[in-house]
Amino acid sequence: MTSLAPYASHPDHSRGRLHPEIGGEVRGPRDMFQRDRDRIIHSIAFRRLRHKTQVFVSPDGDHYRVRLTHSLEVAQIGRTTARTLGLNEDLTEALCLAHDIGHPPFGHAGEDALEAALDQHGGFDHNAHTLRTLMLLESPYPLFDGLNLSWEMLEGLAKHNGPVERPGWAMREVDALFPLDLGRHASLEAQLAAVSDDIAYDNHDIDDGLRAGLLTLDQLLSVPLVKSCWDRVRARYPDVAEDRLLRELVREQIGVMANDLIAATRDNIRRAGVRTVEDVRAAGETLVGFSPELAAQERDLKRFMYAMLYHHPSQLAAADRARIIVRDLFHAYREQPGLMPPEWRDGCPPDEPSRSRHIADFIAGMTDRYAERRHADIFGALTPA
Repeated sequence: MTSLAPYASHPDHSRGRLHPEIGGEVRGPRDMFQRDRDRIIHSIAFRRLRHKTQVFVSPDGDHYRVRLTHSLEVAQIGRTTARTLGLNEDLTEALCLAHDIGHPPFGHAGEDALEAALDQHGGFDHNAHTLRTLMLLESPYPLFDGLNLSWEMLEGLAKHNGPVERPGWAMREVDALFPLDLGRHASLEAQLAAVSDDIAYDNHDIDDGLRAGLLTLDQLLSVPLVKSCWDRVRARYPDVAEDRLLRELVREQIGVMANDLIAATRDNIRRAGVRTVEDVRAAGETLVGFSPELAAQERDLKRFMYAMLYHHPSQLAAADRARIIVRDLFHAYREQPGLMPPEWRDGCPPDEPSRSRHIADFIAGMTDRYAERRHADIFGALTPA
């Protein structure tokens, strides 16, 4: 293990797992957080991410990101940055790999549809559903439900975006099983996973948007952060065609963001005077992040991406179609649970809210293409967006 800073999470000081385990000594010389990472990689829920929307719904092109490839890219950024900051690389990587496991099919459009379907039954939140999936629904072990991840892993997934002040029903349920100290900040590794996610999708969504023809370089150059990075790229390669430099632009931006993140985080840690992991949790503020200047530039980039890509008319049409699919499936299964596979049909509760939540669990686990096939089987094919 790389030498850890005193405020890094250490596997030997973990608060442990919810369920005691036997037989671990025959599974190789891995520490607590390395086992967490490997359990995520070997899970069914992680494999399903290969057919879940990142930006484009069920993309036809092989080169577009999906939730799986996005998670791998987040993990690369997170692990490299953790090493530089003296944080635990394995915990950071595990959090990055698992952070999107709770997303339903069709990304945020699917989540909106499930939130509406469960409006009278507690709603739906993909972050809480990540915890629900990993603690309750995916159960590969003989003696307990869930993957039995470490407390630090579960805490990080629950709070990587900050303390949870008003937990919904799903978060309250898992917190009752294994209290996660929801009102305080999470570890630096969890905070780093959240910013690594931002760096990855801010930049790789640009790459996909350019590839799809929904963004142009001229449009992007209206964003100050992009313009400054592009000017540096052009200065380094003045004789190279522009189209050969677009991916270099993305790499430049990732480097600028990562370097700023490292410097600003070191300053924050020094200013806050944290010495231990518990100091981090008690600091009352997020310590991992960009400098104020870059944070403002990154917000400008996000505003541009929402206006020009995420809310592009073709994207909005695809999202409308996705919401119809999820909405129709939910109502069909609630009226006729027999339409679900036997393992889900037989366990469907008769009473609310458990019935609707069970159906939402089934739909949330679907990939985009499986949801489209099930909708076509029940209702016939929809006209493509």
